Amino acid sequence: MDADMERPTLDEVARLAGVSKATASKVLNHRRYVSEGTRRRVEEAISRLGYVPTTGPRDAAPLRAVNVVFDTLANVYSAQVLSGIVGAARAQDVEVLVDALDPAAGDAGGPLSASWIRRLATRGRAGVIVVTAELTAGQRAQMRAAGLSVVVIDPLNPLDDEVVSVGSTNFAGGLQATRHLLDLGHHRIAYAGGVSVSAPSRERLQGYLGALSDAGVAADPELVLEQGFSFRAGREMAATLFARERPPTAIFAGSDASALGVLEAARRQGLRIPDDLSVVGFDDTYSAFTTAPPLTTVRQPIEDMGRVALRTLLQQARGERPDSHHIQLATQLVVRESTAAPKPE
Repeated sequence: MDADMERPTLDEVARLAGVSKATASKVLNHRRYVSEGTRRRVEEAISRLGYVPTTGPRDAAPLRAVNVVFDTLANVYSAQVLSGIVGAARAQDVEVLVDALDPAAGDAGGPLSASWIRRLATRGRAGVIVVTAELTAGQRAQMRAAGLSVVVIDPLNPLDDEVVSVGSTNFAGGLQATRHLLDLGHHRIAYAGGVSVSAPSRERLQGYLGALSDAGVAADPELVLEQGFSFRAGREMAATLFARERPPTAIFAGSDASALGVLEAARRQGLRIPDDLSVVGFDDTYSAFTTAPPLTTVRQPIEDMGRVALRTLLQQARGERPDSHHIQLATQLVVRESTAAPKPE
C-alpha cells in the first residue's frame, strides 16, 4: 500500500482529541484562542498517531491575503490609508482584498457579518484590517473564534485590549490646531468634529478644550458641533455656526473633508478665507494643499498608519505578539494660507 495512504490525517487527530478539524489545525499552527486543555489533547493525539503534516505550520508558510474593510471608499483619507497598506503588502508578497460597509445590507452576508467572517476563516486569510468603522464585541468574538487576526485603524468605538488599534496622537493634534488659532488672536473658535461616538473625534475635541482651558478662554457649547467627518457634515455644521448670534472667527474642523465643507459654506456666505474666517483641518490629505487658499491642517501620517497596520496584522497571524495594542503615530501642524489673525472688532 502507498505510504501516503497509511499516513494519519488531521481528521483522525481531531477525532481522537475530540475536537473539530479547525481546532486541531489551530493547535498545529500555534494559533491563539485555544484552551490549554484542548491544546494538550490535540498534541497528545498527534504524538499517539505519529501525525506529520504534509506542509509546515502556518507561521512558517507565506501569508497570502488580508481583507481590508472601510466605512467608505469615497474620500481621500481612505485612498491614502489603502496606499500605505498596499505598499506594505507588496513588500511582504501579500494580496489585499478591499471592501466597504453597506449600512443598508445589515447582517446579510456583507463585510463584518457573521457569515462573512466564517467565509474568511475557511479561505485561509491572514486577518482583517478595519478602517474607521465600528467593530462590535460580537464581531470581535466571532473573529477570535474563527482564528482571524484583526487590526483597527482610527476605531470608531472603544476597543478592549485584545484588539490592536493604529491611529495618531489625536489629542496632541487638537491641541496644536487650537493653540495655533489662539496664538493668532482668535477667541471665538468653533470645533466641527465627527460623530460623538468616534474615538478620534473625542480625542481631538479634548485637545481643543485643553488648549482653550490653558489659554484661559471659556469654551462655548454653542461652538462645539459633532456631526461627521464628511464634506456634507462640514458644510452643514459651518452653516449652523454662521447662524449663531455671535459666530466664530475661526473653525477647527475634525478632518480635511469636513474642512472642505466649511470652506464651501463660507463661500456661499460670502466670507473670505482667511480675512473673515480662519479654518484648520485634520489629516493633511492630498486635497489640503489644492484648496483655495491652501488649508492649514494637522498632519497625521495616514500612509504610515496603513503600513503599520498591515505589518502588525501579519505579526499576529504568525503568532507573534504585537509591539503595542494601541499604536499612536505623531501628528504635526502644517501652517498654510487658510489661517490669519482676526479682523479688529
